[in-house]
Amino acid sequence: MRGFYIGRFQPYHNGHHHMVEEIAAEVDELVLGIGSAGDSHSPRNPFTAGERVLMLTKSLADFDITTYVVPIEDLERNSVWVSHVQSMSPSFDVAYSNNPLVVQLFDEAGVEVRQSPMFRREVLEGTELRQRMIEDDDWQHLVPPAVVDVVDEINGIERIQRVSDSDANGDDNTDPE
Repeated sequence: MRGFYIGRFQPYHNGHHHMVEEIAAEVDELVLGIGSAGDSHSPRNPFTAGERVLMLTKSLADFDITTYVVPIEDLERNSVWVSHVQSMSPSFDVAYSNNPLVVQLFDEAGVEVRQSPMFRREVLEGTELRQRMIEDDDWQHLVPPAVVDVVDEINGIERIQRVSDSDANGDDNTDPE
């Protein structure tokens, strides 16, 4: 059986890793969808799809399960989102998500959806991790070691700090124009 798990993975953290570990006990193969694949270089989405592919692929190397990592670009039409995901991914039998909208969309499309309890959600949450990176606070223990390596390799801390800065007029730095 093949499962599907989607996230933005900005960055991939130990909460995601715990979820993958639980899913791996239920399926033979796992497709990981990198959501918002077209977004990068912003405080909310600092990493590119390719960088997130590296984070996931390197972090999952020790798992005894076949995995596929597939970038999924956003669609602004929720009613066709599941068919978009299915067109970009290897076929799958069950989807895993705790996101209420994602659960609803898969359910309406007739795809079985399984949820699992969040793992240490109070600290293992992307917004918290990105804020720690911006503030140069301790974040490394909240992600798999491979993610630390990728963030170091791409100078990710410098990037997220720079794109989170504001210019002299107090404008945020989210639009290149």
